[in-house]
Formats: sequence, structure tokens, C-alpha cells
Amino acid sequence: MADTLEIIPDLRPLFPQTVYIAELLSANSGLTPDQRAELVSHSLTRACVFAELNVLQFLLADQQAQPYVDLSVRDDDGIGLVTLAIHGFGAESDRDVEREECVRLLISQGADLSPDHAGWTPLHHAALLSPPTLISYLMTHGCSVFTVTRRNLTPLDIVSAHSVLPGRQDVALLLEEAMRGEGWTGGKLEEKRRLSDEKRKRLDRQHIIQEGVQKALGLDTRWWGSNDYTWSDSDSEEDEEADDEVYTPPLDYSSMLVFSPPALPQIFESLITNYRPSFRDTQPANSLYMLARFACLMCDHLWLEDLIIGAADAIEETFFERADDITCLVFWLRNVTLWLHLMRCDKSINEACEMLGSFDLIEEVINSVFVFIIRYAERRIDQLLDAALLDFSPSPSDMEGVQFESEWSFIRSLTGKRKAAPPPATPTLRTGVPPAPPSPNRPVSPSGSISSSTSRGFSSFRQSLTRARAGSQTTPIQALFSDGPPQTSTVDVTSFITALHTLLTLSDVNPAITTQLWSQVMYWTSCEMFNRILTRKKYLCRSRALQISMNLLALEDWVDQMGLPRGVQSHFNPVKDLLGWLQSLSSVNDFSNLVATIQTLQHINPLQMRRAVREYKYEVNEPRMPEECVQYLTQLQKDWERHRVKLGVEALRKERDTDRDSVSSFATESHSVTGPASTPSIASSESSANQQGIDLLFEKSQDKPAWEPAKAPQVLGELLDSRHMLPLLFPSDPRMLSALPVLVDEKPTNALLTPDSRSFTSRISDGGVQWRSRDRSLREVNASLLRSIDGVRSAARWPVHSVDDEDVRPEGSDGLEPDSESLRIETHITPLTRKPSGRKGRPSQGTADAEITPV
Repeated sequence: MADTLEIIPDLRPLFPQTVYIAELLSANSGLTPDQRAELVSHSLTRACVFAELNVLQFLLADQQAQPYVDLSVRDDDGIGLVTLAIHGFGAESDRDVEREECVRLLISQGADLSPDHAGWTPLHHAALLSPPTLISYLMTHGCSVFTVTRRNLTPLDIVSAHSVLPGRQDVALLLEEAMRGEGWTGGKLEEKRRLSDEKRKRLDRQHIIQEGVQKALGLDTRWWGSNDYTWSDSDSEEDEEADDEVYTPPLDYSSMLVFSPPALPQIFESLITNYRPSFRDTQPANSLYMLARFACLMCDHLWLEDLIIGAADAIEETFFERADDITCLVFWLRNVTLWLHLMRCDKSINEACEMLGSFDLIEEVINSVFVFIIRYAERRIDQLLDAALLDFSPSPSDMEGVQFESEWSFIRSLTGKRKAAPPPATPTLRTGVPPAPPSPNRPVSPSGSISSSTSRGFSSFRQSLTRARAGSQTTPIQALFSDGPPQTSTVDVTSFITALHTLLTLSDVNPAITTQLWSQVMYWTSCEMFNRILTRKKYLCRSRALQISMNLLALEDWVDQMGLPRGVQSHFNPVKDLLGWLQSLSSVNDFSNLVATIQTLQHINPLQMRRAVREYKYEVNEPRMPEECVQYLTQLQKDWERHRVKLGVEALRKERDTDRDSVSSFATESHSVTGPASTPSIASSESSANQQGIDLLFEKSQDKPAWEPAKAPQVLGELLDSRHMLPLLFPSDPRMLSALPVLVDEKPTNALLTPDSRSFTSRISDGGVQWRSRDRSLREVNASLLRSIDGVRSAARWPVHSVDDEDVRPEGSDGLEPDSESLRIETHITPLTRKPSGRKGRPSQGTADAEITPV
């Protein structure tokens, strides 16, 4: 009997077809129920995977297949049929329509929508893969947007956990709106995502600001360092009322740096001389403060004097040699100010430093670097002052038709002006402050009590012709067709001062110091503009005065935009009065009008008015001042000269009396042994008012009075004293020395590019500045700085050792074993003297005057 060959049909076809499935499910196919169920389950799964809509419709509608269809079938990971169909989105975009119809058909037939083993529902998968139309269908047919996975992730979190996935922004918006429609207000992940987006945007703006400041000031890219934090992260910190422990640490070695006097030169070399300045680095200030604590609390006053005098000399030597490096100047301005703050706020060393005069010495260093930054700004502005603020015309067409009586209209200059040779570089003097910028085209600004010797003299005919030609406004023919560089405008000045102000703000320079710095710079700018206008005849006309007034308005707007107090603008009052006087000369037609005009000009004297009238350039057909008005001005000039002589005699008498009082006071002090030094009181009500004004800058009340800068001496001559330095004052509360400026991101990308853009410091009231405090971020010293202070010979001490390493000893222990049972410190402080030692060249005498008890 021969064996018959039995053919087994393929129950798992690779691509099942409806004809093949129908043939195997027929009654005469001979398949068992289990074989039929296996065929239907496999075909159903393959239809969902490959989006075979016709196969799926056949299986769900055929009477012979329906008994074997199981829509709740799942694989080993708990993934159902609906999720299988969703997984195919994106792989074959031409079948996405059929795939979406397969999902809809499965759901309409009651397919299981429960989560898989990981807690993912079909909506979680659809949020990553499917179009918004199918997501909307799932949300309305049993899938909740609030269902979370085992990791507590909603479908919205899947597509936007940290940032929205590329191409899924519409899906994220759909899910977010659906959740908000059901009362959702946001979760932790959304808050984290929002903060991450804001931080990324701040980083982008930060890089733009860095590039703008770096380009405008020519900074080295290494100045910014490799920090990846954003400026606004620290700016958002709230002020906190610090306790005494913040300002006065406990008496232990955790808040001190041990040293010996012979090692001070090496410490200063590594900590100051060779220290590379970097953005927002305060390690030198913290280290000098901790060294001073050790010298004051554990040693005698000679150690403290050696430290403070040596550090002050080293810091001055450093920025004296790098007077043109603005990053070095800003770095040490911030660090020395912070050093003074730490020293004055520490109650344990405050009295000793006050008796030794250490605070005065540190304030002297701050004032020096403060002047260096001012000189840096003055030199840069001086290069642009004539072209940008005096000669620049916002509307050149207004000046083309202006003709003056002293010019012949048929004579035009056919050659351009010669370019002036660049002024020689003025060296910085080591024994004093850096010199003011040279001005070859103007006389040196004298003091306020000395008038010009040529104010009453008559110029020769040749000088008059030279002055008239120099003041001609005729445009050379070559200039009409030249392809030279673009014209200098007020934007160049505002771009530079904005970049410098931004650098000071970002470097955490104290806002009171920044305010006084710009007050001094604007005072110098005003004086220079005033003197150049008054001494150059080409500016003494109505049209030029109107043009310069518009340029001056750009500086006043800048003060507002930078959030500086309105008092800074008060330095422009003499220039504004002079320009107003020039614009009103031709409109003075009678004596009463002249008197009313003079009464409104409170910041210029009769000498200045008379010179402006004498040198004034009348335009064609412009009315002249009546003769009686000219005679009245002449009489005012004579009266003012007599008043000036009287004031000069009184000033000499007061100076002589002051010298006599100081000599008698010194004699009294030399005979006093135990009592305090009695010095003459030189504080006036004006200086007291200036100090109160500085303190008012930090008041946060809304009804505080307007801040006014210190007033310059009264000008008795014709020219203003641009070299006069306004006093640098510090807040009475030493805690305010650590105040940091507030940086508000308001159009930061355009602040360095356009003159009309707002700064990233917010507008404030007239009375003060916005500031914040971060006291708890101080007194932190890293290991790299400790290694540099310790010296190369002990560098092997700082790498990480095991606990059992016997070679590790605290610095300054000299091989002695510390007492592990007691951490009490016994101080041996020598009584302090009332008079500090010399400022320079004092040898160290504190080598063996103090006994050190190691911890």
C-alpha cells in the first residue's frame, strides 16, 4: 500500500490576499478551527502592519472569518492592533491615508485601546507619528490626553519633554489646547520646558550681546571665559536679609588663608600681577579678604599693613601698565570694590582696619582705577566728538542753503580740507592719573577762576580771514563724488558708550559707581562741547546751534534709555543754555526782551554771553541785536569781572586760613599722646548733601527725591574746566558696596546697533537705580587659586590624597600635629597704633610677631 502525500497549506503567508484567505476558510479546505484561527490572526496582524485596508475590511466583514477575529490580541510587549497600525506612519507616506482609515475601522469595530506594558496608549504613539487628524479622532473615541505612562508622561510630554520635536509643533499645540480646555494649567514638565526654552533664548541673546560689546570695544574673546550660564539666572535671585554670619564669619580657619610675610611677593605675583582677568571672576577679592582676616585675627597689625599696602601697590602697578585694556580696568574695579565691601562689613576686623587707615587706602585704589576708566571713555569720545556731535547734521539739506554775511557766494573752495595729523600718543604717567585726551584743535581748558587772556583782544585781519575760511560751510566738489568711508554720526558715540555701559553692567560693577562714572564722562563731554563751540567761530551761528542741539538730544535720550538717573543730564545745562542763547540772538529786538532772555539762562555768565555775541556769525538778512542791548551786555561783563576779582581774593583768603588751621591742628596733635587725633572739620553742607544723594540711589521707596550729581565749581571765566574731577563717593552702608546692577532683557539685540533702541536695563525713576544683592555667593575660593597662592613648591599638596595619607597637613602648621579634640583658636593680637606706617617702601616686620595655633 503506497503512502499518500499530504500538502499542508501556508497559514502565515508573507502577503496574505483576500482570495487566498477565502479559499482556506471555505468549508472544503479541510482546516481545523485552530488552523483557521491562526490564519485569521496572522492576516489581521499583517493587514494592520502594512495598512492593507481591503484585507482588514474582508476579515471584519466575512462571515467565515468573523468567528476567529480577535481585536484584543497583543504581542509580548502588550502592543495591540491599533498601535501596530499607528507604528507604520511615516515609513510609507503614500499609504498614510489607508493607514488612518485602518485605525478608524479598528476603533469603530471595538478594538482595544488600553495601555501596553509600558503604560503607553495609542494616543502616546500617535503623538509621535500620526497626523493631527487621527490624534483628534483618538481623543474623541476613548483616548484621554491625561493618561500617563509608567514614567508619568502624558502624550504632550512625549512630543515636548524638553523642546518640541521638529515637525510636531501642530500636534503639541493641539494636545495643549485640549488639556487646557479640560482645566489643565500646566505641569512640572511644562514649567521645566518653558524655563529651558527661556534659557536657550537668553543664551542666544547673550552671545549676540557679547559679540556686540566685543566688536565695539575690541575685547579679547578669552575675557568671557567658557561659562555656560546665563546672566539672567543670577539676575532673578531675590534679595535676602543676610545675618551677621554672612558678613562676619565664625572665627575658624575655614574663613582664612594662612600666609607668612616672606611669601607675600609670590602671592601678589600669582594673585594679582600674573592673574588673567576674566568675566565675573571675584577670586582675587575673596582671597585678599581671607588673607586679611588671618593677618588681623591671628597676627599683629604689621602683618595686616604688609598685606594691604603690598596688595594695593601690586593692583595699581597692574592697571597702570595696562591703562588701555578696559577688561583689566573693569575687572579690578569690581574686585577692589568687593574687597572693600568684605573688609568693612566684617565686624571682627572693621575696627582694626579703620584705625590703620586700610579703608582709605583701598578707596584710593578704587578711585584710581575709576579715573582710568573715565580717561578711557574720554579718549574714545574725543576721537568722535567733533565729527559726531558738532559737525554732524541730521538733515544735511537744511545747511546747504545757509549763507553768511562774511562769505562771498561766488567764491567756493575747490579743494578739500587737509586731514589733520593724528595726535601723538600721550604716555600714561605712573605717578598720577592718566592724562585727559589731547585736543590739538582747541586750547587747554583752564580752571573756572581764570579767564582767557585773549578774551578782550582784537584779532588781526589775517586771523579774521583765516577764521572765516575755516568756518565756511561750502561743500567741496570732490566730496560730492568721493567714495570714502561713511560719515561719522551720533550713532557712533551712542554705540560706544552703550557697549561700555553694558560691559560695566554685565561685570557687576556697583551701580552707584557706574552712575558717578557716567556723570563724570557727561560732565567732561559737556565742557568740551561748550569750549569748542565758544572758541570756534563756525559754530557761533543760529543754524549750527540748532544742529548741535539735535545731536545733544541723542545723548540725553541715551541717559534715559540706559536707566541712569535724570540728574546725569544736568551737566548739559551750560551747553543747552549756550545753544539757546545763539538761537535767540537774532530775535532779541529790545531791552526788555534781552533781560527776559538772560534771566532764563542760569548756567552761563556774562563773559560767555558777550563773547558769543562778539564772535557771532550772522546769516544773510538775519536781524542784528540793537546797540542798547550790546551796551547792556558790555556793562554786565564789566560787573562780572569785578565780581570775579572779589571772589578770587576771598578764595585766596580762605585758602590761607585753612593752611593756618591745619598747621595749628598738626601742632596740637603732636602734643597729644592718648587722645584721638583732632583734625579740622572740612565737611560742608554740600558734601553732606552729595553723600545723602549716593545713599538715596539705593532707596527703594517710590517717593524718593531726584538724585543730583556733585556740582562743579562756579565758572568765573569764559571756558569751562573739563579737567575738573567730581568726587567719587561710596554708600554709607558698606553692604551696598556689593549691590549688583539689574539687567533687563529689553531689545538687547539692537541696543548696540541702532540709536533709537531701548537698552536692556529698565527705565527707572529719577531718584535711584535698580539693584540686587548676592551676599551668599561671596567668600568662595576654588582649589586652583589655592594652588597658585600656595606656590609651585607645594603644588603636590593639593591633588586628591587618600584619607590615610600622612603627608597632608594644613598650610601654616610647620609640621605640628593639630589638636583633634579642640578647634578653639587662641589669638595673640598686638595693640594697634593710631597712625599707619608709610604708604610705600616699608619693610616687612611681622615675621615673628605672632604665634599661630593650627586647627
